[in-house]
Amino acid sequence: MVATLATFAVFVNALFLQHGPHPAPIFGVRHAIAMPMSATPAAVPARNDPIAALLAPSQRVLAVQRALADFGYGQIKPTGIVGPETQAAIEKFERDHHQPVTGQISDRLLRDMATMTGRTLE
Repeated sequence: MVATLATFAVFVNALFLQHGPHPAPIFGVRHAIAMPMSATPAAVPARNDPIAALLAPSQRVLAVQRALADFGYGQIKPTGIVGPETQAAIEKFERDHHQPVTGQISDRLLRDMATMTGRTLE
């Protein structure tokens, strides 16, 4: 009886007590209102997707990857996402420039790389 009551409470909470649409709705997605033919795509509001923004390639990482590849710190394919090759190249750069070896993109790394390349990496 307790398990049934708890299950019922979870369903009521999930279906009726949460504000806004659920990211993975149980009963399907509400479809947007059809646009008239004269409407332009610019009139449609942009979708706010923070997870996609986190997973999208970073221009900052692309610039660092290109600079590392240009100056011989590895065979790095500029993807905009930090992977093992990028991390190893950053570690090699940090060792060569007497920095603490972290393998991460930091403000100090960007300053030193900008000095080396003669251009900003932002």
